[in-house]
Amino acid sequence: MNRSKIGWCDHTWNPITGCRINCPYCYARTMTARFAGDIRLNLMAKTDYSVQEAPDGSGEIYILDKPMLNETGNHLVYPFGFEPTYHRYRMNTLDKLITGKNIFVGAMADIFAECIPDEWILDIINACINRPQHNYLFLTKNPQRYIRYGVPTEYHNMWYGTTITCGADVYKYGLLPADGRKFVSIEPILGPFNAMNIEYVCKSVDWVIIGAETGRRSGKVIPKSEWINAIVEEADRREVPVFMKESLAPVIGEENMRREFPERLKHFEISQKMRKKLFTVKIRLYTRINMKKSDMITLFAKSMRMEAPKNFGFMCKKCFKKFCENLELKVPELEALTGGDINEHDVEEERL
Repeated sequence: MNRSKIGWCDHTWNPITGCRINCPYCYARTMTARFAGDIRLNLMAKTDYSVQEAPDGSGEIYILDKPMLNETGNHLVYPFGFEPTYHRYRMNTLDKLITGKNIFVGAMADIFAECIPDEWILDIINACINRPQHNYLFLTKNPQRYIRYGVPTEYHNMWYGTTITCGADVYKYGLLPADGRKFVSIEPILGPFNAMNIEYVCKSVDWVIIGAETGRRSGKVIPKSEWINAIVEEADRREVPVFMKESLAPVIGEENMRREFPERLKHFEISQKMRKKLFTVKIRLYTRINMKKSDMITLFAKSMRMEAPKNFGFMCKKCFKKFCENLELKVPELEALTGGDINEHDVEEERL
């Protein structure tokens, strides 16, 4: 789990790395070469990994149940280079994030490529479903697999996208799940789109991401500002948010950059683990409500003089004051109870 430098997400999660689509502009292939180590030696450590045949018959793919280490004891992030690899040990890394985030799933792979087994995808989808506090963004150049696999579309935090680089790719938007939350990534933009293509795309998706080609590839395409403006104008007409990658700033100018998110990607939930730490049921005289512990008075009790006091509950400030008054007890001079009227606090959940 890595904090992302990609502007449209908070983190990237890569339970699968590697791809066999062979895009000429692929940034991930170049990156893996820097962190693979000696692939020949890695392949000789046969007890450290297992293999299976790719479902499309393209050759062996790799499975790691624990990180592979180099001779100095450091993790090899891509021990087989850009060959498809399932890092099964990464399936629980989502739990490290306490609050909800926008997570790009598979930034160093195409997890819906034909070489990826259904069972790998199922593991990933289930891991996302079981951690609903996050928003998950899937991106593929093979969107027909979404439909054939049958991705779940009933979850509001699952976003399905496809990459479109030029007019010849526009048909892909029609392969996105009809009932799901959809987006297109026009990155890298390799040419202009005609007005009809732009209209079809913008009226069919919930978000448009645009970016220029990066790197030093021979034949690298530098987009023209009019290509970008045509897409933005139609998106605005359709009220579709547009996010521009930093690579476009030299093309259109920083003052024209758009970094917009759909409303859903602006809202997050708290994980159940953190909810248990932050919230508790409080006794509110004759009702029970969930509130943050930090907003309440902690109640302690002890039965013997030398016994250490034990926490047995929480009470909101207003109820605590009433509790003391009802028992004709002096309200203690606590900092939280001074400085104005004691009002009811916002509650996090419905009454129980």
